[in-house]
Amino acid sequence: MRALKLFLLAFALIYLLPAALAAVLWWVGSHPQSWHDADWASARLLPAATETGDAAVYILAARTGGLKGAISEHSWIVVKEKGARSYERWDKVGWGNPIRHNGYPADGRWYSNEPRVVLALTGTAAEALIPKVRQAIAQYPYAMRGGYTIFPGPNSNTFVAYVLRAVPGLDVALPPAAVGRDYPANGQLISVDEDRHDLRLSLFGYAGVTVGLKSGLEVNILGLVAGIDPMRLAVKVPAFGTYGLLT
Repeated sequence: MRALKLFLLAFALIYLLPAALAAVLWWVGSHPQSWHDADWASARLLPAATETGDAAVYILAARTGGLKGAISEHSWIVVKEKGARSYERWDKVGWGNPIRHNGYPADGRWYSNEPRVVLALTGTAAEALIPKVRQAIAQYPYAMRGGYTIFPGPNSNTFVAYVLRAVPGLDVALPPAAVGRDYPANGQLISVDEDRHDLRLSLFGYAGVTVGLKSGLEVNILGLVAGIDPMRLAVKVPAFGTYGLLT
């Protein structure tokens, strides 16, 4: 009984308290009331596609809409072929055909929320990876109508995480607030991510543990991720994200 009480106390302090604080801060903030009220225009975060002839691969993320934006981000994929004069963008959404190609500006705001760059590759490294990115997108197993579940997944972050893990060289992990990234899209509850040197255990996305060089130690409970990353002197706070000296 004592052990159960300690577990519940730790869960409340580590997971529920940050989530509740994030919800309050989100609620008192200013946010669009509907999809139609939101700003989806370019945030002018990326350089103009015509500025350079180099190939590029980007992973971007922004807080999502509604109250769920208090605890979760939406992520997407952007590429530019060598010599191309425009970017291409892929998102997974919760309506219609879920995989959207060029549905929004490459660095467009998401429900008025400013995006940020999670990964940026340019030049020959990006050029070599773009065909593999396209292949992984084409092979994503939940691209059909009805292939979207807001929680535990497969959702927008499940899609991007699947592509990242399928393409060696995209050496980044989605941020902890990308709820759905830990859903096992390949059906494997135990997996080794060799590119990031991470071991992943997943209870169908409802809970899980990740340990390794890229992620440090993460414990995911109901989509909320807490953890430590000794390599980067960082802590991961549920609903808020990563805070550290080397991040």
